[in-house]
Amino acid sequence: MAGLEGMEQPRQRGTGVVARWGPGAEDEQAAETYRVTTRALAEYGNPAEEDVRLPSLPQSAALARRLTQWVVLREWSLGPQIAEHAVLLVSELVGNAVRHTGARAFTLRMHRRRGRIRIEVRDPSRGLPCLMPVHELDTSGRGLMLVDKLSDRWGVDLAPRGKTVWFEMRVLDR
Repeated sequence: MAGLEGMEQPRQRGTGVVARWGPGAEDEQAAETYRVTTRALAEYGNPAEEDVRLPSLPQSAALARRLTQWVVLREWSLGPQIAEHAVLLVSELVGNAVRHTGARAFTLRMHRRRGRIRIEVRDPSRGLPCLMPVHELDTSGRGLMLVDKLSDRWGVDLAPRGKTVWFEMRVLDR
């Protein structure tokens, strides 16, 4: 309206958006994540209590991420940044186990000790992972670089039939 700039304009009735009371999209997504994760725990087991054997398929990375997030946030009550880093690093280790070993399955295991957590991915290959120099435009090969940067320690334990790639992160005990 000309000449009325800066003055509050009257609102027309019936044009506003009515907010729906009840669970929002985030609540529904959280409920679905909870259902999927509890189903996975029931089917595969809890990696904080036992070795969890997962099929060596690309979709197993998502499953391993969910299990890791559940344990770190819900069981161990650690902070969201620790959970975020642990989930990312698990994804990288699982991706390597799925892509590079040719195995049918791998194992996920999580340990909490005083002042630190340790997460392990075991597979039947004895091929060692290699920390490669990464360049800005590289589209792959960043996994172990991330593990090296975000964890406090990482390594590989060879076994007679396979290996365990692990990382450790410091945490505050409550």
